[in-house]
Amino acid sequence: MSKKIVIIDYGMGNHFSIQKKMNRLGYNALVTNDAKLISNAEKIILPGVGHFGKAMENLHQLNLVETLNKEVLQKKKPILGICLGMQLMATSSEEGGTKGLNWIDAVVKKFSITDQLKYKVPHTGWNQIKRIKNSKLLNGLTDSPEFYFVHSYYFNCKNNVDALCSTNYESEFISAIEHENVFGVQFHPEKSHDTGMQLLKNFIEL
Repeated sequence: MSKKIVIIDYGMGNHFSIQKKMNRLGYNALVTNDAKLISNAEKIILPGVGHFGKAMENLHQLNLVETLNKEVLQKKKPILGICLGMQLMATSSEEGGTKGLNWIDAVVKKFSITDQLKYKVPHTGWNQIKRIKNSKLLNGLTDSPEFYFVHSYYFNCKNNVDALCSTNYESEFISAIEHENVFGVQFHPEKSHDTGMQLLKNFIEL
């Protein structure tokens, strides 16, 4: 039985890269911002690259905030936020001082680096993630798998129970979250080769 997978298109994500990975895994994923199609989905992916404030502005202009709240908070459909898509799940962000979707009690903060010779912002490249708790999202992965990151801001959970993984970049930051049906990863599984493919597969098969 085929899965109904929707990748949200709000003008700020590498949607088609994720869609290609879905196709390689044998799933058909639809890239859309149509509320009816989103409401028919079994699994939702919220990607994102760029400015937090602009992303929220786009979601509001497309009337997607109400749709996503209904599908995620009321119907409890599994959703995976990737990079900026994860950050949008927070209460607010320092980037533009903008309110987020407020699904997770968290604030998105900019990296404050002391050793600027060793650590550059944005944090770009491969880095390990460390499990904070067990999750089906991490099935089949090693204890400290590597993923590809590109970001200048990080997710700061108010409640540690929402934190799924952490990563060290001069200091520890939350690199993945899980709260009921809400999942988020700061890294890019679609750019993380076989490890990323396994994580995407795990999400679809939840």
